[in-house]
Amino acid sequence: MNPAIETLIAKWAEPKGIPFKGRLISPDGCMCAQGQALHYVGGWSPERLRKADQTEADRETARLLGISVTHAVLLRRVNDSKPGAPSVVLTDPAQVLGDQAETVLAFWRHLDRMTAEQWDAAWDAAWDTAWGTAAEAAWDAVGAAARDAARDAVGDAVGAAARDATNEIQGARILRERGRPFVFLPMFGFADPEAVLAAEADQ
Repeated sequence: MNPAIETLIAKWAEPKGIPFKGRLISPDGCMCAQGQALHYVGGWSPERLRKADQTEADRETARLLGISVTHAVLLRRVNDSKPGAPSVVLTDPAQVLGDQAETVLAFWRHLDRMTAEQWDAAWDAAWDTAWGTAAEAAWDAVGAAARDAARDAVGDAVGAAARDATNEIQGARILRERGRPFVFLPMFGFADPEAVLAAEADQ
């Protein structure tokens, strides 16, 4: 496990270490999960946390913890929506993302590596696609936190395509059982979820 993640997990195990909810830092100095990562691992001062833009915080949390930006957004969303510490988001993401978590996380890392040209191609494909047709069966297989994390990390039409590609990974078995093709994953260069893992292995 990444030493930075170990530091956070140890902090969250302390009697008063459970992260604050709703913002990077409260008026009295309590920090959320991302706030603790940025402060205890990244050395950010309370003043910097109070002034930080959330997008900057998402990206720096991802860098410090060695995870994707979307994974960092998921950490924030789970922290803010559930009691206790969001440890499983980092230690056992399958509890949040389902049994295809490994492939989902690999896909999210791919999003961070995409070039401007790849994003342009994904954008063009997103506008040319009828939303929801092939992904409809996959929606029931994923929780709202994972969908929202994918949407927030990339934005607008391409963000919706990235979200739906995540849904396709999580609902791949359902899509195949119903004989439906993958529509959104190909926008990002993948014929199917197995191709995501193959590309990750080549990195």
